[in-house]
Formats: sequence, C-alpha cells, structure tokens
Amino acid sequence: MSHFFISAAHKSSGKTTITLGLCAAFKSKDLIVQPFKKGPDYIDPMWLGLAAGQACHNLDFNTMDNSEIQQLFNKYASGKDISIIEGNKGLYDGLDLDGSNSNAALAKLISAPVILVIDARGMTRGIAPLILGYQGFDKDMQIAGVILNQLGGSRHESKLRAVIEHYTDVPVLGAVHHDPSLEIVERHLGLVPSNEAPQAQKRIDQVGEKIAQQVNLNDLLDIANKAGSVKTEPEPSDKTQTFRVSQSLRIGIARDSAFGFYYPGDLQAFEDAGAELVFFDTIRDEELPSVDGLFIGGGFPETQMESLEKNQSMRESIRLAIDNGLPTYAECGGLMYLSNAINWNGKRSEMVGAIKADTIMHQKPKGRGYVKLSETLYHPWPKPDDHINENNEISAHEFHYSSLELTNATIKFAYSIKRGTGIDGAHDGIVYKNLLGCYAHLRDVNSNHWVQRFLQFVEQCKTNEK
Repeated sequence: MSHFFISAAHKSSGKTTITLGLCAAFKSKDLIVQPFKKGPDYIDPMWLGLAAGQACHNLDFNTMDNSEIQQLFNKYASGKDISIIEGNKGLYDGLDLDGSNSNAALAKLISAPVILVIDARGMTRGIAPLILGYQGFDKDMQIAGVILNQLGGSRHESKLRAVIEHYTDVPVLGAVHHDPSLEIVERHLGLVPSNEAPQAQKRIDQVGEKIAQQVNLNDLLDIANKAGSVKTEPEPSDKTQTFRVSQSLRIGIARDSAFGFYYPGDLQAFEDAGAELVFFDTIRDEELPSVDGLFIGGGFPETQMESLEKNQSMRESIRLAIDNGLPTYAECGGLMYLSNAINWNGKRSEMVGAIKADTIMHQKPKGRGYVKLSETLYHPWPKPDDHINENNEISAHEFHYSSLELTNATIKFAYSIKRGTGIDGAHDGIVYKNLLGCYAHLRDVNSNHWVQRFLQFVEQCKTNEK
C-alpha cells in the first residue's frame, strides 16, 4: 500500500498548499491518488478531493477509535496508486500530553512515512537542530524527508541544503520558493471552500505544476512504495451498519456556494441505507424539491446572505415545509440560514425564519474545536439500537463566528453541552416541530450512526402522514 504523511513543524507552514500541489501533480501523471485529512475539517478536504479527483476522507481520533481509522484508511487506500495524508498543526501537537492524538500517532497507526514541511523563512544553520530535534523526540517516528517552503531564492536554498546534508541524514525532497501565486485566499476555517472558487480547478493545476517543478516526485513515490501495510481486525458485527430504509425516501441536500460542508462518508451512509439524495441550490432554484427529509450542512451563508435573501421563493418554501412538519436537520451554516436573519458588517439579510432567533456575526470565533454533547429528552430522533454509546455522550466539533440572539424564551434543546459552546454555552440543538438545528457538526461513525437515526425519524414521520 503506497502512502505517505505530510506534516509540519508548526501550523501555517504551507503543508496544505504543498499537499494540494502533490495531489494534482501525481494525478497529472495518470496515477490514482487518494487523499486523507487528519482531524475534523471540511475545507481542506474539498480542495484535496478536487485536486486528486477522489473524495478526501477524514481520519479523526476524536470521533473514531484506532481500529475504525485503520479500517477506513484501508477501505479507501486499497486499489489506489498512492495515498497522501495531510496532518493538522505540527507533527507532535495534540490535545493529550502523551501525544496519543497527534499527527505522529496517526502516522504510526497507519504505518506512514512522514514528510516534514518546514517554513524556512529567516532560517539557515538553525534548521539543523530543528530537524534533529524532531527526529530525536520520538525514536519510533519515521521522518523520511523534508520539503523546504517559503525560500527566499536559490542562494537561500543552497545554504539550507548544505546545512541539512552536513548535520543530518534526512533527505531534502523539495525546496519551494516564496511565490504569491501559490497562495489560496484564507478565511475563517483556513481555506476558502472550493465550491466558492469558480477558478478552483485552474488554480489547482497551477499549484500542481509549480510544486512538481520544485519537489522530487520520484523520490516521494519511492518512499510511499516502501510504506508498511496497515493490518486490521475484522469489524465486530455490532459495529457493522446494516440499516436499510423500508420505503422510498428522498433526502434534500443543500449544496451550492453557501452550503458545502458534508463528510463524504455521511452522504455515502444515506445512499448505503437506500435513500435517494436530491441536491438543490438555495440561491438559484426557485423552491425546495419534493423530498421526505432535509439536510442543510455548514458553509459560509454570511458571504452569500444577500443572494440568499433575494431568493424569497426558496426561503418561503423551506419555511412552509418545516412548519408543515418536514423532518429537517441543519448544522451551523444551515442553522444560520433557518434563523430569522443574518446580521454582518452593519447589514441585515432576511433568512428562512423557521428558527426564532437572529444570527449575529462576530470578528472572532464564538465556538471552536471539539465538543462533547449529551442528549436531552427533547431530542426528536429514535434512540440508537446498537448500544455502542452507553454513556449518552456524542463527540463532535464546532467552528463558528456567529451567535444566535434567541427571540423565543420557550426553545427546546436537544443537547446539553459537556464541552464546547453550542448556542448558549450550555445547550445546543434547537428543536422545532420536526427540525433539529445545531452548531455542532456530527459525523456518521461507529459511535454515532446519526444518519440511520435521522432516516428512521424520516420514515416515522412519513408513515404517520399516511
């Protein structure tokens, strides 16, 4: 199984741009490239998936156990020419003191050689102790090479190569010079979503060409081909999802320039259960298509709020459907869209109005990182029947610059917050009729098959209508 892990000495070292370029460069050589991203993230995977031509899957210690990570990696890496895993933050960074959820831990779990990206601006001889320190910190860590980034020119590159060759045994696999054309505009969560970038593919191709010129792809491929195999045990029967809907179900999915944050595995879980996914555009389509359930994921609706407001017919059709009991699930951006209005930069745009609250945008994040949720009695979906999560605790994540000003004092919440911010610091998940809207992003994994529960809820609602 051919694969390697791209990590960095610290956050914002340029590893995403380099990973993006490598995916595009290997794809241009007619290789089948499978991208992965460590941790909870939507935006980087959207770009990586577009660059590779294969959906990017997340490997996350917070929502998955070690065995599930290995199983998912094997599932999607199998049959591909090369798999590239992009880390988050620095190689040894993580929440736990023992590094059990770090990039290094993930690389070892899936037997991936590590390529360390180093932002070398202002560095010469000091790069040697940095590399030696990363090697020495964990003797079991296989740092197979470095890619130097943000170099000041050929003279700077020559000095760094000489220092690294003299003091270390780590090969330099690439030297990427500072180049503004390699930058992709950053925003809240890191990179602008690829579904907002009309010229995304053109930009990706440009990055791929420049990375291919400055990184030794053949050496990287040799390293990947020497990676160890990932041995896994068969999944226990109680962790194998076999649920199938008992009737025809159409699930509406908002996917456009305002909403695009969906885990590929979650959408696949809908289809594996037998549901039909009906994608629609909240900006261009006139009204909600005929569906049995509705899922509006995250995104940046504030950047499209004037266009969303102008599509009054779509907003009214969604509000009417929810008021009439359409089973609906909305996360973060979807929650904002279903509120009364979005207020940002002194402007106000009317939204759907199903949730009696105003969305207020802020300059700094109001909630970010991993969250732990506990369900309340008001949660509308059927209880899970697999008893995997006996502690009634759900691991999820949130990242939002907005908050809600509630205009209804009798709101029911589906979740109590054990860790995180949610809607009011103590609760998340507004329940209105058959709608559940929350800031938390759920992921369909062994410990939380939320897709099955939502589909069961949709089936119940559809049956009750007959």
